[in-house]
Amino acid sequence: MLRNLSTYFLRTLREDPVDAEVASHKLLVRAGYVRRTAPGIYTWLPLGLRVLRKVEQVVREEMDRMGADEVHFPALLPGEPYKATKRWEEYGPTLFTLTDRKGGDYLLAPTHEEMFTLLVKDLYSSYKDLPCTLYQIQTKHRDEARPRAGIIRGRDFVMKDAYSFDLDEDGLAASYQAERDTYERIFTRLGLEYVIVAAMSGAMGGSRSEEFLHPSPIGEDTFVRSAGGYAANAEAVNTPAPEPLPPEGTPEAVVLPTPDSKTIESLVILANELHPRADRAWTAADTLKNVVVTLTRPSGEKELLVVGLPGDREVDMKRLEAAVAPAEVEMATSDELAAHPELVPGYIGPQVVGPNSPLRTVDEDGNATGSVRYLLDPRVVDGTTWITGANEVDMHVFWLTKGRDFEADGTIEAAEVREGDPAPDGSGPLHLERGIEIGHIFALGRKYAEALGLTVLDENGKSRVVTMGSYGIGVSRVVAALAEANHDDMGLAWPAGVAPFDVHLLATGKGEEVFKAAADLGAELDGAGLDVLMDDRRKVSAGVKFADAELVGIPVAVVVGRGLADGKVEVRLRATGERVEVPVARAAALVARLHADLLAGRTPQLVGEGA
Repeated sequence: MLRNLSTYFLRTLREDPVDAEVASHKLLVRAGYVRRTAPGIYTWLPLGLRVLRKVEQVVREEMDRMGADEVHFPALLPGEPYKATKRWEEYGPTLFTLTDRKGGDYLLAPTHEEMFTLLVKDLYSSYKDLPCTLYQIQTKHRDEARPRAGIIRGRDFVMKDAYSFDLDEDGLAASYQAERDTYERIFTRLGLEYVIVAAMSGAMGGSRSEEFLHPSPIGEDTFVRSAGGYAANAEAVNTPAPEPLPPEGTPEAVVLPTPDSKTIESLVILANELHPRADRAWTAADTLKNVVVTLTRPSGEKELLVVGLPGDREVDMKRLEAAVAPAEVEMATSDELAAHPELVPGYIGPQVVGPNSPLRTVDEDGNATGSVRYLLDPRVVDGTTWITGANEVDMHVFWLTKGRDFEADGTIEAAEVREGDPAPDGSGPLHLERGIEIGHIFALGRKYAEALGLTVLDENGKSRVVTMGSYGIGVSRVVAALAEANHDDMGLAWPAGVAPFDVHLLATGKGEEVFKAAADLGAELDGAGLDVLMDDRRKVSAGVKFADAELVGIPVAVVVGRGLADGKVEVRLRATGERVEVPVARAAALVARLHADLLAGRTPQLVGEGA
């Protein structure tokens, strides 16, 4: 295919968009790949759509290769199935909902588990129909509270979602592994570095979950790796709990004055000045910080929660949100604290919360009421001693011992994970990195099948609930990840397999002979099966054309210009900046070979090609 830039729907920009923070957002807008429609919503322009379709094709080919069958659901769906699985409520404000003229509830689908489940239920009834894997490539919609980074986190995005249906757990394990292997092939073909990490299942549910993350400093996900092979999203890291300590020999808890010590830093300074210990100095790790947050459940019900953790750690809100999902989390307001006078800001201790509170009552069914729920970091084990609030202004209690002086309602993973923390599996210290989530796979189990009545008859004629898996790839997000991984100060530099065109042909001159030679070469390249974008603009300077070519980022460029007087054109490689002059008669063959090398992952060679 040969397209002339003079008639192609493309306008590049010289300035970065004001709302752009990351390179992919800036360059995809400036180079004319996408255009902002509303916050978190983007229009795909011709160049961008060509890249998106190439990514989709790689995904489609590999899904077909594994034996999955493609379907396509509407984005507008009835609300009843999502109510049956309780996700109508669990998704909360993230769900785009609407009511039709007859009063029926509808939604713009954030994901399609329910619809796939009902489709299989409608058509399959026997174990002989299984296993079955279906997939689609479809636009999803989520009302993100903070859309960011262009198409990396938007409210409208393209996703490949697949679902496996098996009779039992062994079948699910095989389907899960097949999908996992397929994802590895997809991201390898796309030339996109990835790391597979253990993850939280969140609102999706399921017994096992893994993310495919593209390491990137602008990624919104923090993940950890150890030298011994452990890898997990920071949200999914389970803190190794120390062994309980014997309480014998521990001093009795004592309340001591600590004036003007609402912060951990000021408390440690005062503790060492006014109440020093004999063996060593007090540190922040000796303090027990109690943080009050508000949980808002999908129903709108609110609950105060106190989280206790070592004072040298901060609460990681993403880890906390993952731990209490589907509830949303915010720091408690002053008004919410005022409704609980036992909670003295800056001086909260465990004595007035959870099972320690004198306000707590337990009914005959074991339901506790009257006090704020209290959850502890797993490091706070029996026998550990702490400095913590005495629930009185300017007072703290020293040597308060877990198991002897206070208890909790349970543990929670809410503290930050830090560089050098031990891996949960004992494989060494953790190293923290950032990544862009490009894929996520779930062993769903029977949650959706049970809720929607998906059963089949087994070989004995007994009804069995089907076991499911769910597997997603953020197709539009992959485009952004590729842009992040393949750019420089001048613009984009696409891999050959996803570039919108194979060759960028530039006619840089004013004479008619330049444009004729470029057109002839373009026709020859087109005849060789290459997709060519020819910059045939008559009143645009060579400098502007070169800048646009570097910004757009097509892998191979051919410049027809001043060298034509000597019968030569210049061939350039966008990724490396290498260039060589070759006779016009040899240009098409060289470009075809370079393109083939790039597609095959071979390093293209320009050395020795010049005449």
